[in-house]
Amino acid sequence: MVKLVSVIIPTYNERLTVNHCLVSLFKQSYRPLEIIVVDDGSTDNTVRIVKNFERSTRFARPRRLEIKQSRARRTIICQLLTQQHLGPGKARNLGAKHANGDILVFVDADMTFDRGFIKDLTKPIFARETIGTFSKNEMNANSDNIWSKCWNLNRTGSIQKLIPENSPDLSPVFRAILKKEFVQVGGFTSSGEYTDDWSLSEKLDKKASLATEAIYYHSNPSNLDEVWKQAKWFATNKFISGDPLRSIKSLIFYSFVVSVPVAIIKTLKYRNLSFIFFRIYFDLAVWTAIPRAFISKIKAK
Repeated sequence: MVKLVSVIIPTYNERLTVNHCLVSLFKQSYRPLEIIVVDDGSTDNTVRIVKNFERSTRFARPRRLEIKQSRARRTIICQLLTQQHLGPGKARNLGAKHANGDILVFVDADMTFDRGFIKDLTKPIFARETIGTFSKNEMNANSDNIWSKCWNLNRTGSIQKLIPENSPDLSPVFRAILKKEFVQVGGFTSSGEYTDDWSLSEKLDKKASLATEAIYYHSNPSNLDEVWKQAKWFATNKFISGDPLRSIKSLIFYSFVVSVPVAIIKTLKYRNLSFIFFRIYFDLAVWTAIPRAFISKIKAK
């Protein structure tokens, strides 16, 4: 019996990327798939794009959830859910609540995928080797963009791969997981922080196993406005602003007096002149966001 896999996509003002993501999922070799888009209060035309895409494809309607064996390999179910702007954690939880698959797969709207991504990602789970998986094969989808290059160099020291080769074969971020395990711990903690997707691993007291062959592509910020916004969101990371001591250390580390020499050293290392401006700009965005992120955590307690 071929089992249903549910793919959950939180969206927030993703008009430039969501269509590419859906097309990529529509071309997956694994069927049956249930694709659940959860819009987190977008103010652009993301919802309209998703609705138009649904009408223009051969997607089955959500009410037709019965998967007949004879049709299983060509069945795709799609549904759109909406909520107020509550953050990606709550959007993923809402999608999971409505999911009918045995396995939940969590992706972002600015991702695209190799044709065998879902099959390769879920294979170890179906083989009962693990409860959940992730992949190191996360590739830079817009590596020709100067700011995307700098973002990736700052993150991994590489232009192409978003996850370093020497990173552990276990991850606190689950890309796919058995639904029963997800439900058992109540899903993600929905604080709206950068590390929300780590909360599932903390609740389970387990990490995701490596799916070695699953390949996907993720876009980095491609302009300075996106860099600034993403850097400020990065500042909500509990390892940056989770408590007073970490906040003080981070304010020092991301300060101008530290940022400039680090930017110069890494610019020489990477031989990329744009990196010096990028690093100082990125650090400034993080530095300005740390006090607000810390205060938000205090108010939330």
